[in-house]
Amino acid sequence: MKKFIYLSILLTGFFGFSQNREKGTIELTPIVGFSSANYYGDSALDNSSISAVDFGVNGDYYFNDRWSLRSGLLYQTMGSKYSGFDGNQIINLEEKLKYVTIPVNANWHFGSTRKWSLNFGPSIGFLTSADVNGQDIKDLANATQVGFNYGIGYKIEISEKFSILVDFQGMTGLTEVPKESDFTIKNSYGAFNVGGVFKL
Repeated sequence: MKKFIYLSILLTGFFGFSQNREKGTIELTPIVGFSSANYYGDSALDNSSISAVDFGVNGDYYFNDRWSLRSGLLYQTMGSKYSGFDGNQIINLEEKLKYVTIPVNANWHFGSTRKWSLNFGPSIGFLTSADVNGQDIKDLANATQVGFNYGIGYKIEISEKFSILVDFQGMTGLTEVPKESDFTIKNSYGAFNVGGVFKL
């Protein structure tokens, strides 16, 4: 019984650190995640989502213990896939568009120990490659993408200087994917991520 009590006290201390941050605190968070992306718009095509492993790094600058500004560099895979008939022939198309994205998010830290966070804001993405079934179509796609980001996360503090972040991040594209199209085609993206949070 005593061992159980000691273990409970130890675990409470281990996971019960306050996540309060003072003004000027900077955190750096490398992340890796599993993403799912698709197109949305008024296209009549029956598209389905594609998945990928994405990665990047985020940084938070704290204004107080509740609010920080988050930005970073994210390598993201977006696109869609389609299966259907072209006459008597079955076709399978998979479009992949890869972006380097820079988000600029307000990050609200909440809960009694500020371990939860809710972030939102705009982003700009720069297209690095685009292909359909391996064929280059980068010249047909817009070189930049503006989007709206949103996400929620939870930090598990390992020490005063290091935490583990588990979060979900979503992005709704606000600009068209192709340069020219008879349809509205924009990106929709979501990812579950794990990251290491380093307090500098």
